Amino acid sequence: MTDDVRNIVLGVVAAGISAALGWIARTYLWKRKLRRKQAFFGLPVNSESLLVVNRDPAAAEPAVHRFDVFALLELSALIKDCGAHVQVVTQDAVHQGFGERTEFCVGGPGSNRRMVAHMAAMLPGVRVNVDPEPGPDRGAFQIGTERYRMDPGVTEYVLLARLTAGDRRDARPVFLFCGQRAITNQAATRYLARHHERLARKHGSGSFVLLLKVVNSQAYGPDVVELVADVTRAAQTPLPASAAPRASHRAP
Repeated sequence: MTDDVRNIVLGVVAAGISAALGWIARTYLWKRKLRRKQAFFGLPVNSESLLVVNRDPAAAEPAVHRFDVFALLELSALIKDCGAHVQVVTQDAVHQGFGERTEFCVGGPGSNRRMVAHMAAMLPGVRVNVDPEPGPDRGAFQIGTERYRMDPGVTEYVLLARLTAGDRRDARPVFLFCGQRAITNQAATRYLARHHERLARKHGSGSFVLLLKVVNSQAYGPDVVELVADVTRAAQTPLPASAAPRASHRAP
């Protein structure tokens, strides 16, 4: 074997080894990233999850608002990426506890009975005005002593929560997307899809409740979302019976 041939063979072998090591490293990083994602969502491979669908309160017949449909599609993609299965259930047909399967619950208490139950059990510090009559407080959130009013199409709020039941290490989380309008529910699911890695690094497998603000949805849809605050402590602290809001937040 001449020196030229030997150098070519050694080059090919070195390139093959480098490619194999690169593939192994990429596969390891991809699997580690997937495991972290599965742990955050409580969705190991082939596990079961529950997608609770709300109803459109403005429709005469049972229906789902188109923005809520978009939210459900985004959540379905997250579940599929984790290699899990999903069962879609309407908000009035869920008759089971939580913690056995990861649950994604979409819609505020005015359109989702399941959300009402979750908020009563796990978010006693939150009140939502579900009065259908027009007024400045329609759809407003009260979190602790703070009130957050919406200006439809301009400034709207949504709660994004990851909650676990009790101290069980194997308990699966419940994700809540409680918005003042359907478009804010989609905004929250999109925010979760984009920022789940950062949220996992910050909160790990613990509970959190985030208040998000959707800015100018009439122009930007669900894409422009700002984090207002981490309201976990206030949301999980029961309100006094006579609690009154200290301040209202609304865009001028």
